[in-house]
Amino acid sequence: MRSIQRRLSLGLISVMVVVGLVMAQTSLWLFEIGLQRYLEDGLRNDSESLLLAMVRGPQGLQLDERHLSPAYQRPFSGHYFRIDFADNHWRSRSLWDQELPPLAQPGLNSNLQLGPDGQQLLVLRTDYRRQGQSISISVAQDYTPVRESFRRIRQIGLGLGLAGLLVILLLQRITVRRALRPLETAREQIAQLQQGQRSQLDDRVPVELEPLVAQINHLLAHTEDSLKRSRNALGNLGHALKTPLAVLLSLASSEQLDAHPQLRKTLKAQLEQVQTRLNRELNRARLSGDALPGALFDCDGELPGLLATLNMIHGEHLELSYRAPTGLQLPWDREDLLELLGNLLDNACKWADAEVRLSVVETVQGFELSVEDDGPGIPEDRRDQVFSRGTRLDEQTDGHGLGLGIVRDIVDAWGGTLSLLESEWGGLKVLIELPARNL
Repeated sequence: MRSIQRRLSLGLISVMVVVGLVMAQTSLWLFEIGLQRYLEDGLRNDSESLLLAMVRGPQGLQLDERHLSPAYQRPFSGHYFRIDFADNHWRSRSLWDQELPPLAQPGLNSNLQLGPDGQQLLVLRTDYRRQGQSISISVAQDYTPVRESFRRIRQIGLGLGLAGLLVILLLQRITVRRALRPLETAREQIAQLQQGQRSQLDDRVPVELEPLVAQINHLLAHTEDSLKRSRNALGNLGHALKTPLAVLLSLASSEQLDAHPQLRKTLKAQLEQVQTRLNRELNRARLSGDALPGALFDCDGELPGLLATLNMIHGEHLELSYRAPTGLQLPWDREDLLELLGNLLDNACKWADAEVRLSVVETVQGFELSVEDDGPGIPEDRRDQVFSRGTRLDEQTDGHGLGLGIVRDIVDAWGGTLSLLESEWGGLKVLIELPARNL
């Protein structure tokens, strides 16, 4: 969301700077052109006044200085003229020792410099014909004050533009935040979905977001409904098959097959494999619950009750304990973790003499879950056999067999690793390493 705000801000800044510079430069250019046209009218009036000041004298045309403006008499006053006719020319006294170069073409020109201060001149040449002679009158005016005014206006405009830009950016930031607030709310609600704190997105959103939210809610409802139907179907299938399997296993163990011991052994082995596979696949199907967000596993809220239940099942002589950071929530589905830890702790209780301990540690890479007991343990060379389908190292005790197989399926689905080690009491330690998971 912040990246969107940043891109919008940068885009708005770029557009405003470019548009502002173009508009400012265009405005100044148009203003200067208009001012030059205004000054051109004044220069044309001065040129006509000079034309009227030319009178016939004893030696031909002469300039009546009584009709000249005093500005043409004062040196470098900023007002100058030059009159060209025949092979001679007149110039104003205000030029002093400077010379106003003749223009090649009639019209307005603003690129001439004159005087010790380098005055920028705006010069107008106008051609006339008087008393049978061609006369060219060039009238000039100092344009430097106008250019200085433009420079000051440009500086003031730049300062005001920057101030306006800052105000607009502030308003834009507030506007963008308000406009994107529904998206931020939707993102927070999606995070709450992942944490199991809600099952649907709030449909009270702006009109632009209504189709998206409605589609997400529809997808969530459809997925949840499909998942419930699948789980119910699998549960019904499991219950439907368990009774026939139990009957077949009972027949395989009956005296009717005493005359065929090999057949009974083979039949019983195959039926047990079918039963084991059925249980494993039913539990594996439960992992599809990760398709929908569920409630997270709160260690402080769930572990005491789980250990108390196991104590009731296996006897009060066992000391069950756990170690976990206060307030820790594991980012996986609560039901899946209850099944995982329940299987591990149940197996540990079956083999333990007096103590079972569960440890939950948060690491840089993710989480470590370990269950250890003070039982006989498993020799290192036989630990791999535990993960074989339906293998039990002790036929008299149902432990470290199917339960660990179910645990391994869950751990594999989460991308973790499962190891069998020796506990500090000499028994078995089951260590599970799970990678970090973003919500």
